[in-house]
Amino acid sequence: MQCWLVERTFDDKGLVRLVYATPDGSRAVIRERSAAHLDGVTAAAEIGVENLEPVADADRRERYASEAERMADRHDPGDAV
Repeated sequence: MQCWLVERTFDDKGLVRLVYATPDGSRAVIRERSAAHLDGVTAAAEIGVENLEPVADADRRERYASEAERMADRHDPGDAV
């Protein structure tokens, strides 16, 4: 399933937390990477449905849906971001 990058946060240990969500914001997956290895981060990614977790918080679902729509409007899925 095509999911869009909806959140990117950096921590003090040099890790980046990437959240990819479905267009409606109802399901998401979290990936962590070293900040030194951010090449290859794309606007969207194909994520297996079995790897997606439900987003329980209604506000977060709405925010993810809004951000997914914004990313889809501004980027092709394979664009490096």
